This record gives sequence, C-alpha cells and structure tokens, in this order.
Amino acid sequence: MTPENFLNIKDDFPILSRLIQGKEFIYLDSAATTQKPNSVIDSITDYYKNYNSNIHRGIYSISIEATEHYENSRTNVSNFIHAKSPNEIVFTRNATESINLVANTWVNKNLQKGDSIILTEMEHHSNLVPWQIIAKKLELNLEFIPINNEGILILDNLDDLFSNNGKFLAITHVSNVLGTINPVKEIIAKAHDFGIVTLVDAAQSVPHMPVDVSSINSDFLVFSGHKMLGPSGIGVLHAKQELLQNMDPFLYGGDMISSVSLHNAQWNDIPWKFEAGTQNIAGSIGLGTAIDYLNHLSMTNIRKHEQNLLSYALKRLNELDGIHIFGPKNPEITGGVVSFSYSDFHPHDIASILDTESIAIRAGHHCAQPLVEKLGVPATTRASFYIYNDKSDIDKLVHGLEKVRSVLS
Repeated sequence: MTPENFLNIKDDFPILSRLIQGKEFIYLDSAATTQKPNSVIDSITDYYKNYNSNIHRGIYSISIEATEHYENSRTNVSNFIHAKSPNEIVFTRNATESINLVANTWVNKNLQKGDSIILTEMEHHSNLVPWQIIAKKLELNLEFIPINNEGILILDNLDDLFSNNGKFLAITHVSNVLGTINPVKEIIAKAHDFGIVTLVDAAQSVPHMPVDVSSINSDFLVFSGHKMLGPSGIGVLHAKQELLQNMDPFLYGGDMISSVSLHNAQWNDIPWKFEAGTQNIAGSIGLGTAIDYLNHLSMTNIRKHEQNLLSYALKRLNELDGIHIFGPKNPEITGGVVSFSYSDFHPHDIASILDTESIAIRAGHHCAQPLVEKLGVPATTRASFYIYNDKSDIDKLVHGLEKVRSVLS
C-alpha cells in the first residue's frame, strides 16, 4: 500500500464517522492515544463472544484456543520489532508499567549508592518519575543530557556523563512534545562502550516508524498498545534474554510460578515469570490484530505519510500570524507531532474553541513538565498525526485557529 492510499483509511475507524456538534470529527491527539480500526474492535469482540477463557491452565478447547491467540500475539510483537525471540517479550499494562518493572527489578538489584542514571531533558514523566524514586531509595545520581533551542539533544559531553559512574541510560526515542527523533542507536553504542545498560522509551516511535531492536541494540525497550491502534491496558517490555533470566519477578502470584510449597516457590521460565495473574488476554489479541493492520500498510509507508503531513502542517501553521513552533523544523528528524504557541492565547482556550469546531488537540504540559518549563511557557498546544489523518484535517485546524483569533482578539 502506498501513501496515496491512506486517504481511504478513515472508513476503517468507526469513531471518525461520528459527528460532534454537527461537524466532522477531526482527531489530532494520537500522541496521547490512537483510534481503533474495526478489525481490532472485532478481534476483541470475537474473543469475548467465542473463546473467552483463561490461558495456560485449561485443557479444554477454548482455553487452548485463547492461549494460542495470546502467544501468537507475543510472536507478532516480537517479529514487529525484530526481537531475537518471543521469549524477550513481556506483556504489561503499558509503557509506564514496563519502565517501573525495570526500575524495581534490574536497577534495584544492580545499582548502588553513588551510581548514576542518565536521562534527557525531554523525558515523559513515565521515564522520569520512576528513576527519581529509585534514585532516592538507592542514593543514586540523576544526570541529564541537555537539549538546545531547537529541541535537539546536545551530545558533546556524553563521554563526561557516561564516565561519571554512569550505570544506566533511559532515553526517549521520539519526544511526545517536540517530535524530536533521537539518534538512539548511536547513543546506545557509546553507552555500551562505558558498560552502561540502556532502556528506550519507544512509545512514540514503534507506532510510527520501523523499529528494529536488534539494530538499535537496546537492552530494554518499552511501548504501549493503545498508541498503535491497539486497546488500552496492554503494553510491552522487550528485554534481552540474558537480562530477563537474571531479573527477579516484579509481581507475584498465579501463573508466574513453576512450583509452590507452603514456604517456598520456584519461578516460571521467561517471559511468563513476569506475567503474574490473569493477563489482559483480549488486550493482547487486539494488539496482535493492530500489528497486522500496521504491517498491511507497512511502517515505511506510515513514516512517509506522517512526514508529508508534518511538512504540510509546518507550512500551513507558519502562514498564521503569532504562531511559534517548538522543536525541530526538519521532518527528517521529527515525528508527526507539532507543539506551538499562538500569540498570547492560552493553550486551554485554544483547545476549547477548537473543540467547538469538532477538532481534538492537546493543551498542557503533555506529561513532560520539566521540558515545557525549559521551553519557557506554562503549556503548549499540540497537534499529533497518524495514519487516518490527511491534509484536509490540517486545513481544518488552521481554519479553527483563525476562529480562535477572531474569538479571543
């Protein structure tokens, strides 16, 4: 499928046919969560209608069927990000839980007082707060790779950062505020030269571009299903097998054990020792179907489509007086995210007026408060694009912003 064929995709998403306040619904908040195609919705409904049962435990037919679908989704995820084995894929609730899992298992066990965790100044709270907590607990240092005025990482002093007791690097692949695509492969290679273990927050990259964990060579990589057409409540932790094998479980209970006595328990093999209790079976099935949908389009085509939308959005937004766009202006190093300020209008007022035009955008600090403060504003307005958006959506956004000026001026 070529990028030109993306124009017909909206028909696959039932919510996009809804009229809000009598107007066509324009959804420009896919960095927060994505809408779901019929195939994903149908796959979840099919599970509950036809083979709803628990997995790994039943010896009856629908339990075996559910287990096969659940594990097939794991294989689907593994292939999608080019992992070496499905055993490297742990299902979680979301990227946030995946990060907390790593913080409370591997980092908690392997770092000690005086060691440093290296982050960047553009992290989502989910890739910041867990490290703040574990740093206080273990008396670790937090160090930060700074950004320049364009929202691009300043990498000149990596050697100094990494050599100062650096033991763990947690870095976003794509900023959810600025859209900056960070050169994680190169940064990870340098980190490994210093013996540093790495984690990539890929919540904004895996849904939008080809991601190959074998090429990136990250030790841990996390993402969420709901940001890539899948249902909410399903996330992924990818980790190298040797790391998973030496990590303690994060949660304890049923299914993550191989044997239990009154006083002791033995853990299951990986990845199941990290999946305690009844899992989000429907969610995993929906995620597997979402990956099928994305593969049909091809991630290369999706990336090209979003680059074209970003280029058009930058052009159209810059036609408006008073627009200031934050972050890189080069679509080659930017995802499908545009954060901006508009004259002295508050982002919440902008979003409220756009809502009257049935246009959904995000206003606020986008769960990246330190970054927005670094930008020198209390909040930004953010439009984010995905496969179901087209240039007409951007034209409607610009028209809506013209209405904002007429109302607030």
